This record gives sequence, C-alpha cells and structure tokens, in this order.
Amino acid sequence: MAIFELTMPKMGESIIEATILKWTKKPGDPIGQDESVLDIATDKVDSEVPSPVAGVLTEIRFAEGDVVPVGAVIALIETSGEMPEQLAPNTSQPEVAVPFVPEPVSADEPLVASGNRFYSPLVLNIARTEGISTRELDQIAGTGREGRVTKKDILAYVAVRTQPQPVAPVAPAAPVKPAAPATPIVTYTAGSNVEIVEMDRMRKLIAHNMLLSKQTSAHVTSFVEADVTHLVLWREKAKQAFQARYGEKLTFTPVFVMAVARALREFPALNASVDGDKIILKKDIHIGVAVALPTDNLIVPVVRHADRLNLGGLSAAINDLAQRARANKLKADDLEGGTYTLSNVGTFGSIMGTPILLQPQVGILATGAIRKLPSVVETPAGDVIAIRHKMILSHTYDHRIIDGALGSKFAKRVADFLESWSLDAEI
Repeated sequence: MAIFELTMPKMGESIIEATILKWTKKPGDPIGQDESVLDIATDKVDSEVPSPVAGVLTEIRFAEGDVVPVGAVIALIETSGEMPEQLAPNTSQPEVAVPFVPEPVSADEPLVASGNRFYSPLVLNIARTEGISTRELDQIAGTGREGRVTKKDILAYVAVRTQPQPVAPVAPAAPVKPAAPATPIVTYTAGSNVEIVEMDRMRKLIAHNMLLSKQTSAHVTSFVEADVTHLVLWREKAKQAFQARYGEKLTFTPVFVMAVARALREFPALNASVDGDKIILKKDIHIGVAVALPTDNLIVPVVRHADRLNLGGLSAAINDLAQRARANKLKADDLEGGTYTLSNVGTFGSIMGTPILLQPQVGILATGAIRKLPSVVETPAGDVIAIRHKMILSHTYDHRIIDGALGSKFAKRVADFLESWSLDAEI
C-alpha cells in the first residue's frame, strides 16, 4: 500500500490559487485512474481535477468553497502496490500545512483593485472579512513578486491595525456647513414584488473586471462605417468550397480577426499595455475573441499568433475555442496572454457598441451587424444611389496612450481592409 498526495494543480501561468466548487468523491470511495475527484474554479475557468492514480480516497483536507493555493495537498489517495516514480511524493522537504481563509457568503460593498495593482482572491477575501477598504488595501506594502500583497502581508497589517493606537488631542474645529444628504440606498427584500437573483461566480468576475477596467483606463470610442458588399458577395460564393477544403463553416469573424491582425502590424501602439508611466509594446499578436455562453455570460478565449494564420487556420482556431467555451472545456491558458480583443456584437443584431477594455489591453473593436442600406456610390458616369452592405466598427481605446487620431486611423485601416476584399479572393 502507498499514499498518494493529490495537490491543487496549476491551471495557468498567472493562477496562484483556486476555489473548490464540489467534491465528486467522498472518503472511502474508490477512484479510477484519470477519474474526476473534484471540481474547482479559478478567476479564469472552471475545471475538473482527475486523479493520476487508481485507489481509494482516504482523506479530504479542504471543504467546498475553500480557496486553496496551487500546490497545496487537498486529498490523500491510498493505492495498491507502488506508485510510479514520477508520482511518488517528495520526502526531501517536510510537508507544510497550508491554512485557508473561507470566502464570506456576502459583502455589503464590492471590493475591487484600483489602478494596475493585482490582488489575489485570497487577499481580497481577507480584506472583505476584516472590513479593509480598497483605498486602505492600496496602502499596504507588498513583499510578493512585482510588489504584490501576499497573505502574510495582509495578515501582518491586520495584526497591527487591530492594536489600539494613541489618539492625539484635536483642536476645536471651525463650524462647517452640514453635508448634503447622501443618495438613499434602496434595499429590496423577498416579498417586495421583486425577484432577487444571486449573481453566479462568472457574473461576479465579469462585474469586478469591468469596474476595474473603467477605474484603470480612460475609455474613448471612435466609429467608422465600412462598405463590405464585396466581402458579403464573396462569402456567399465561397462558403461551400471553403467548408469542403477546411472542414469549417465560413463566418465573418475570422475575416474580422485577419483585418485586425494586419492593422495591428501597422499600428503597434494598439498592441500594447501600460505599466505605470511606461508603455509595453507587444511583439506577438494574440487576439481575444468574445464568445457568448449559454448562460448569457461572456468569455474571451485567445487566438495566439493570429497574424501568422491564414483564413482556414483562423476559422479552425476560432471555432475550436468557441465550441470548447460553450462546453466549459477551456483551459486557463486559453484565456491568457491576449494583446487585443474583438467583439462581434453584430451577431446579436446590434449595429454598434461601446465595448469596455479587457485589462491590461489598450484596444478593443466591436463589429456591428451587416445591413443593406441605400448609399451614394461614385461611378465614372456620376454618383448613383445603390443598395450596399454596410457595417459600423466601434473602436474603444485607452486615451492614456492612444489619442483620437491614432484610434480613428486604426479603425479606418480595418475598414479599408474589409472594403478592399476582392470578389476573386482565394479561400
């Protein structure tokens, strides 16, 4: 007999902890090799944790809802015979128990990071429990990588914070006018002729990230209209041959991604991020494509090196990511590293939108619905009114480093690429 230590797996490069959603096995249950033992959630994706070995689950060390650091031992599995060498526990270092802080069920006020500072879910949970405000949290010195506040940092701060402090005498203050009454907060309860619905975990994350983005960047949106008549006619003519050749349905999204990738090569300032007063220009072009889930939530998997793929490769990559997103099969790495984002709001009938930046990116393009519209067309014989296929591109960018001229030029370059699509373009 041997005991195998099941640890919290590393789900992605930036993932340092995960929340246990549900144990699918309980102590005493037999487990097959590669059989799921529990479901976990990170701030990126939900996933299952399979067992690398067959045996019997003998001990569970964390409860559902606990936030557990990557690498912590979460369960013990008794196996028959000896384990493979690569799975044997490392006995050269003593095992250290990892304490956890349970996530509170609710909070009166959402706690979000400000500026470009990152806080792990564990640190945010402790801050909520101790009643530490966002402003106060920002003042804590961090000893972690890149100055991040660690669990040790915030617990040390809490210990000092709770000690009584001497109070200096205060001189009498001059009379001041009473402040205007604050806007009353309406609190709803069951039976108030309303339905109260708890946000699911993903909606809470989206709300947190959108608010963080608005607090971080100065959002500006420019709009450009594109005549995509040739593109529409070409797609109708080429879609059957395209599917026969690549085994993928030909949609407009990969064409839009191709246009964005080409424009990013010409305008590298949009393929960037901001770090304090420094601009980080990215050499790789990794484009996130927003995907709507069956729950009506939104997720943004990333097409890596989009500028190196042809139309067939882009279609395969986008369709694969979309299918796995809707089946909840994405990996954390599928959602990391994006340098720019495309959101095809036209899929849902919107003619335009004002998208919010996905931090730390500095640009996002929304493509509106393609509509038949009467338009003035210049011909050698003079101007005529014709029915054309038109769409609106909405380009949101970070005004901290991108001014209106550059932001508008980028959107216009994408429109130029779509308008110049040849009726005889190869598939």
